[in-house]
Amino acid sequence: MKITGIVILLIFYTIYMGKLLLQKKKGIQTDQIAKGRQRDRVFYIEAIMKIATYSVVLAEVICIFTVRPLSTGFCIAGAVIGFIGDGIFACAVLTMKDSWRAGLAREDDTKLVTNGIYKVSRNPAFLGFYCVYLGILLMFFNWVLLIFSVFAMVMLHLQILQEEKYLPDVFGGEYVSYKESVCRYIGRKNRRKNGY
Repeated sequence: MKITGIVILLIFYTIYMGKLLLQKKKGIQTDQIAKGRQRDRVFYIEAIMKIATYSVVLAEVICIFTVRPLSTGFCIAGAVIGFIGDGIFACAVLTMKDSWRAGLAREDDTKLVTNGIYKVSRNPAFLGFYCVYLGILLMFFNWVLLIFSVFAMVMLHLQILQEEKYLPDVFGGEYVSYKESVCRYIGRKNRRKNGY
């Protein structure tokens, strides 16, 4: 199970770092987290989120090598959820193409992406993070890892809420309409009103 846990993390972070490097070669600054801004609420949420997401990776790796895996059922469920997270994240990053950014990109000209996996989730990259966190947690449960994972997920959720305040200013009615038809994490909304 240790190898499976490491493979899940390697796939996920290879996708993440690979995308950062590919965009850097194109002159795109992908990592916008807590950079180049005044010290406002968004800056602090992003800074804490960055610390939380880096810390949980360290906690995951430590737990993979030091914690005895839970039952076979939990390990299989965790592995499946982790690999699903890898797949969701890969689909999100590939679909976003060069519009993908980590953090609010106030200075960049990006496009609103609503196709592919974004037809069923407004935040599939974040959903991928959550699945990987949950998968590793199920495989190598530890109370410290639980605290780190929950904290990272809360900070990612706060980041999403910041983005939801920002995106209507950038994309206007197009984003508002998209937000009304696609769920934050997964699913499409029923836009029928008054029984029609």
